Amino acid sequence: MTGAVLWGTVLAASVACLALKVAGHLIPEHWLADPRVSRVTSLVTVALLASLVVVQTLGEGQGLAVDARLPALAVAAIALALRAPFVVVVILAAAAAAGLRALGWG
Repeated sequence: MTGAVLWGTVLAASVACLALKVAGHLIPEHWLADPRVSRVTSLVTVALLASLVVVQTLGEGQGLAVDARLPALAVAAIALALRAPFVVVVILAAAAAAGLRALGWG
């Protein structure tokens, strides 16, 4: 891909993002007040976050990788289920991953 094509793609994506943002401001407010719309938008947010977590945990190039990140994610999920503070969740998951990597896994 040449530099001109790359910059053209970046500029087109930027214009598309700006257009979406402006369109969001032009939507009538009563459309967004509908309970179905707020329910769908909250579910879309959760689904997007979950998909990002899965891709970052299991993705490696074009394939899947099962390494220390997967048990660390499980530790984080358990800590969240036990209502641990977010900082504690992050520290526990990082410690789990570091410990498994120190033992030679991942």
